[in-house]
Amino acid sequence: MLRRRCLFLGVALAAASCATPPHSQGPAHPKSVASAPAPQAQPQRRVVVFIWDGLRPDSIDPRITPELARLRDERGVNFPQHHSVYPTFTMMNAAALATGVRSAHHGFYGNDEYQPGPSGTNAKGKPIDFTQPFFSEDHALLQALDAYYRERGTALLRVQTLFERAHAAGLRTATIGKAGPAFIQDYRQDGTSGVVLDENVVLPYSFARALQAAGFPLPKHTVHQRYPEGTLQLAADNGDPTAPTAPVLVTLEDGATPDPRAASGSPHKQRNAYLMRVFLEYVLPQLDPALSVIWLRNPDSTQHTYGPGTPNAIDALRHQDLLLGELLRTLERLGRSSSTDLLIASDHGHSTIGSDRRVFPQRQLLGAASGEGKLGPIADPGYFASGDIRSADWLRRAGFAHSYDGSGCVFNPVMSGIRADGLPVYATHEDAQCVGLTRTTTGDFRVPQGELAPDAIIVAANGGSEYFYVPSSDSALVQRLVTTLQERRPYGPIFVRARYGALAGTLPFERVGLESAQSVSPPMPDVVASFAWNDSAQSLAAANTPGSEHASAESLRGMHGSFSPVDVHNTLIAIGPDFRAGYRDEYPTSTLDIAPTVAALLGLSLPHAEGRVLREALTQGETVQHRVEAYEEHAGPVPLERTCDFDDPDCKRPARGLSYAFTLRGQTLHASDGRTVLYLDQAQVTRAPAQAPASQPPRTATKAH
Repeated sequence: MLRRRCLFLGVALAAASCATPPHSQGPAHPKSVASAPAPQAQPQRRVVVFIWDGLRPDSIDPRITPELARLRDERGVNFPQHHSVYPTFTMMNAAALATGVRSAHHGFYGNDEYQPGPSGTNAKGKPIDFTQPFFSEDHALLQALDAYYRERGTALLRVQTLFERAHAAGLRTATIGKAGPAFIQDYRQDGTSGVVLDENVVLPYSFARALQAAGFPLPKHTVHQRYPEGTLQLAADNGDPTAPTAPVLVTLEDGATPDPRAASGSPHKQRNAYLMRVFLEYVLPQLDPALSVIWLRNPDSTQHTYGPGTPNAIDALRHQDLLLGELLRTLERLGRSSSTDLLIASDHGHSTIGSDRRVFPQRQLLGAASGEGKLGPIADPGYFASGDIRSADWLRRAGFAHSYDGSGCVFNPVMSGIRADGLPVYATHEDAQCVGLTRTTTGDFRVPQGELAPDAIIVAANGGSEYFYVPSSDSALVQRLVTTLQERRPYGPIFVRARYGALAGTLPFERVGLESAQSVSPPMPDVVASFAWNDSAQSLAAANTPGSEHASAESLRGMHGSFSPVDVHNTLIAIGPDFRAGYRDEYPTSTLDIAPTVAALLGLSLPHAEGRVLREALTQGETVQHRVEAYEEHAGPVPLERTCDFDDPDCKRPARGLSYAFTLRGQTLHASDGRTVLYLDQAQVTRAPAQAPASQPPRTATKAH
């Protein structure tokens, strides 16, 4: 099966240079100290960044999230024009949060990547097959990547992180939470200044032993971490405190398609409660970190399974709000509210997976929402029975004989599309080559071992956007790939590496901060394409949570990663002694602005940051007057030989006479200190009747640097 992934926040593109050299090299694995890090002298200022993964701004509701709504509306600063970095994935935005820069400068391209060459084991101690695209939310995988690139003179991230700057200033730190994005905040920690607890590991060894001595269980996969002191032994009653709770998944009767009506509750509450408990009961009172990041996977993971706005997603939101209340009360009880700034943010928004209802009508769901549900007749409104696209299969059908996505056979009977006549786009069948599956809809697309064919294309299936790798760097093959994507309606805006020149109907990576100059950095994709989206689409599953998009084929109900404004616009709320109370900041902001703002609060320098300090929201900041202008850039139009519909992967019924074009829209902020920052809001495709040749619309002079 394709790997289930939970994707991440902010789009600030600044004109500042980021030519920061790689930071100092260290050991392949964090070293530890003999005992738990001792508390420092009480810091004058503390900052806690609390990430609600995948929180849509319109999900904040006084009836569901009363604590968060109160902070937004009464006690703190609301940032209603907050942005996620594109592609709007978790690990892309986690790296942006960690560094204050985009991929062009830090060199990391998660969530899913294709990087043949490294070796290592994952968090469970199993060997990683780097010849296949991999999912990067895994601390051990990130350690393996970092070791591989340090041997080549660089690192996992090519600029210093906020945490490294804090350590250099003698500040203690803590990063707690979801596997992957929490760890990358302090992936270089050496045990002398910081502690890490994610769903799979505790670092350093001394911190793990201190938690055990205090009576806390540890994530069970901690035993696979290679500590200098040796293997960590778990207590007999340790259990698995970061495991999801049953029922993990409530499906339709096919056993594969999540039932969006399910009200069994979010399966991730127990693990999140454990992580917050360790922070509140041990880390905060005993270690008193000056800088903390808490990154919890709700509501994102629950929304991936069932979709935003569904009963289980609402349950996830309620629980997150309870944890927020516990955090606020603990800060008050410890007497630290007056010295702690709290930033609550999300990494991205979240959309419902769905296609054009004119091609794939919505349907009723019949039977109990307890594993017995099944598709019913067409209904408006109803539930989506469409939206998944397996790009490697679509490419293979388009004549790309050597297209791969690194995954085996997939059984995706509903979300791959049920047409108006009730027939599926992909019929269920048996395939003797599909190990472990008795039923399948698409076959095995794993990358073959050995030398690849010269026309090979590797797809890193990332959810709302796809990464396409062309190992041969063949310009003609890339042009053919781009044209094929433009001809197919499920694909939206397309961005291409600079080495391939100005391909008609595309924009270069540089426009969205993806063009990395260093060849020794983790390799870039060659083409990135957002799937098509509809920001106003609704269904019975999420009547008050509009927005749909196509997504990589995973039989899920919710996704992000696209250039939809629903995915791009995420959440930021800030309270504390340094933030204005009851203030609404109408200037555009981004994930990239968080690190420089936190650095300023702690008296640190982050000179390479592309984002800006959010001075207009600070109580002691100087009065600022920024100027904001609309930004727009066009690609195309390009006449298409044919256009293939959403339900026609073989393109047997092509439309003729259409053209492809897209528009990238955003806002340019001219800051009072002379800096120019570009915040991107959306990129949307139009396929319209082709017109007589005309001059291409001029591109605006404002560019991302």
